[in-house]
Amino acid sequence: MKKTGAQIVVDALVREGVKVAFGYPGGTVIPIFDVLYDTKELTLVLTRHEQGAAHAADGYARATGQVGVCIATSGPGAMNVMTGVATAYLDSIPMVIITGQVASPLLGTDAFQEADIVGVSRSITKHNYLVKNVEDLPMTLKRAFHIARTGRPGPVLVDVPIDIARSVLDNYEYPAGEVTMRSYKPTVEGHPKQIEKAAAMIAAAKKPLVFGGGGIISAGAHEELKTFVESTNIPVTLTLMGLGAFPGDHPLFIGMPGMHGGKCANRVLQECDLIISVGARFDDRVTGFVAKFAPNASVIHIDVDPASVSKIIKVDVPVVGDAKNILAALNKIIKPRAADTWNETVNGWKGDKLFTYQPSSDEIKPQAVIEKLFDLTKGDAVVCTEVGQHQMWVAQYYKFLKPRTLISSGGLGTMGFGLPAAMGAALTNPGLPVFNVAGDGSIQMNIQELATIAINKIPVKLIILNNCYLGMVRQWQDLFYDKRYSSTCLRRGINCTPCKDPRDCKKIYTPDFIALAKAYGIEAFRAEKPADVDEVLRKGIAVDGPAVMEFMISLEENVFPMVPAGKSLDEILEG
Repeated sequence: MKKTGAQIVVDALVREGVKVAFGYPGGTVIPIFDVLYDTKELTLVLTRHEQGAAHAADGYARATGQVGVCIATSGPGAMNVMTGVATAYLDSIPMVIITGQVASPLLGTDAFQEADIVGVSRSITKHNYLVKNVEDLPMTLKRAFHIARTGRPGPVLVDVPIDIARSVLDNYEYPAGEVTMRSYKPTVEGHPKQIEKAAAMIAAAKKPLVFGGGGIISAGAHEELKTFVESTNIPVTLTLMGLGAFPGDHPLFIGMPGMHGGKCANRVLQECDLIISVGARFDDRVTGFVAKFAPNASVIHIDVDPASVSKIIKVDVPVVGDAKNILAALNKIIKPRAADTWNETVNGWKGDKLFTYQPSSDEIKPQAVIEKLFDLTKGDAVVCTEVGQHQMWVAQYYKFLKPRTLISSGGLGTMGFGLPAAMGAALTNPGLPVFNVAGDGSIQMNIQELATIAINKIPVKLIILNNCYLGMVRQWQDLFYDKRYSSTCLRRGINCTPCKDPRDCKKIYTPDFIALAKAYGIEAFRAEKPADVDEVLRKGIAVDGPAVMEFMISLEENVFPMVPAGKSLDEILEG
C-alpha cells in the first residue's frame, strides 16, 4: 500500500490508539495537518500556543495513563514545545512529540525555521529520533510509543523533515507484533530474592513507613499498595506526585512530606527505622538536607528505574521492577502486622488535622477556598494546578482519594502548566468535573488557552487565587530577604515607589480576570470577602461548560509549614 510520510504518521497515531492529539500548524507540518483534515478516527485540538499543546498532551496522559501526543512545526514551534517536554520528562509522563523539520538537504545550513531539535531535546526526552528515510518512519513511530509507555514512562520526540513527510513509501505496512530492542529491555518483575529480603526487613522493623511517589500511579499499583498497607498497618506518606495513590482520608495516611509537607509526615520520616519507598525518587524538596534525612532508617527502594536507586539516598534493599508486580508479590509473602505502639505514636503526632491555618472573617483565606472545594466535590473531581503557593495549598487541604485526580507539575515546577493540562484532562471525558487552581501570576503564562477552552466548550472550571503577587517568590522574600519584594508585586508599575504596606495600594489589578473571561465568552464570578466563597464556587460549578472563579485572597498569606532550603526536615517553620 502506498502512503506518504505524513499519512504514515497519522496512521501510526490511529493504530496506537490515539483519540485526541494537540497541536499548532506551521510550514513543515502542513502535510501532516492536511492528512488530519480528513481523519475521522482522532481529533486534533488546535491550541493557541505550542507550549499549551505540550501541556495539554501531558494532562491527557496523566488523566488516562495513555500516551499523550502533540504536533508542532520546526524552529520556533518545536522550541515552544520544549518546556512542556521537560515538564513531562521530570514527572515521567508518557508522551510522543511529532515535530516538523526543514528538508533533509537543508539540515545544518541555518535554513529558515531550522533548529537542531534533536540536540536541544536530548537531555529532556527519554529518547528522540531524526527520521532520515521514509522507510524507517513506521518502525520509528512504533518504537517511540513503546519507549514512551514502558519501563519508567517519558516523552519521546520524533523529528520529521518535510521531504520525508512528502515522500512515498510503496509497500507500507505498520509493523505488527511486540517491539523488541536489544538496547532497551526494562525490568518489570522484581527479583524474588530481593523481594524476600524486603519482606524479612519489613517483618523485623519496629517503626516502618511507606514512602510513595508517582511511580505507584504510573504502574497502576494503588490497589496493591492499599492491600499491603492494610495488611501491615504501616503509616503512609505520599509525595506531591503520589497524592491519590492512597486515599487521603484513610486512617493510615499521614500527609505529604517535605518542604511544605506536614509536621507529622516529616517527623515520622525522621523517627522511623525503615522506609519502604515505592515509586519515589527522593527529590530534594522531600529530603531537605540529605545528610540528615531519616537518620535512623534503613531503606527498601522499589522502582522500575535502576538509575534512581541509590542516586540520592543510600538504599539497603533495592527491588527493581514494576511497582504493581512487586507489591503483588510482596502481598503473597508478607506477614500481617497488627497496629501497635508505633501506630499510637504516629496518630498522636498526626492529631485531628494534618494542616491548620488561622481563619479570618475579614479576608478570604486561600486554604478555606480549597477546603470548601473539597466539601462541595467530596473528592470526586480532577484537580489540576499551576505552580506556586496555590499548588501547595491544594496539596495540603484537598483530600485526594483516587489516583489520577491530581494533575500538577512536580519536578520542573512549570508555571502555566495547569490550564492547558486541565484542558487535556477534561477532553478524556473522565466523568468528573475538572478544576484548575491557579495563582494570578501563573495563570497568565498560558492564559491564551481560554480561547481553546471556550471555542471547544471544554468544561474546565478555573479557580484563580488572586493575592496580587508572585506569591511563592514573595514568601521567600518575606522570610529570607527582609520583605524586599523585588519584581513580585503584579500591580507594580515602573513609576511605583516601594510599598510600606501592600494593603494601602489603590492600584487596580491588571488584567480584570472577570472581564477577560467574558471577552472569551466564558462565565465568570468574583469573591471579595469570606461570605462570597461558597456562593461563587457553587455558581461556577453549576455552569454548563467552562467557568472562571476569582478569589481575592489575603495579600501576604504564606504556605506553612515550611522547611527552608538546605535544612533538615526537623528544622521546620510553622508560621
